[in-house]
Amino acid sequence: MSIFDDLQEIWDLYVAAYRSGDAAGCAAIFTDDAEVHSPYGPPARGRAAIEALHGTWVQHVGPNKTLQVIKAGSSGDLAWTLATYSEGEAVGNGTSLSVFERQAGGGWLIRMCSLNSTDAVG
Repeated sequence: MSIFDDLQEIWDLYVAAYRSGDAAGCAAIFTDDAEVHSPYGPPARGRAAIEALHGTWVQHVGPNKTLQVIKAGSSGDLAWTLATYSEGEAVGNGTSLSVFERQAGGGWLIRMCSLNSTDAVG
């Protein structure tokens, strides 16, 4: 499988957890010391903070959450994705730039994630 497909598969797991309201499942794709930077809330540092942030986000979830990788690449034990995300509503849409880190077992987890809104302002 290509790195593009490998990382899309991880995002697919995230979307499934998000749609089902599973904040812990969302946080499980992040490293213990990961960071999420978002226009929808304060920076979250560490898996527990990422889970807490998602606990708020998934309360307002509908079945239309999507996340699609546009580009992906890797070098050694690091990989990245540029992806689009959408809640299927007027707000909650944008791009995500994420850095993944290969784990001891060979799988990938997100180390750094930056969400960038494309929502219309006001």
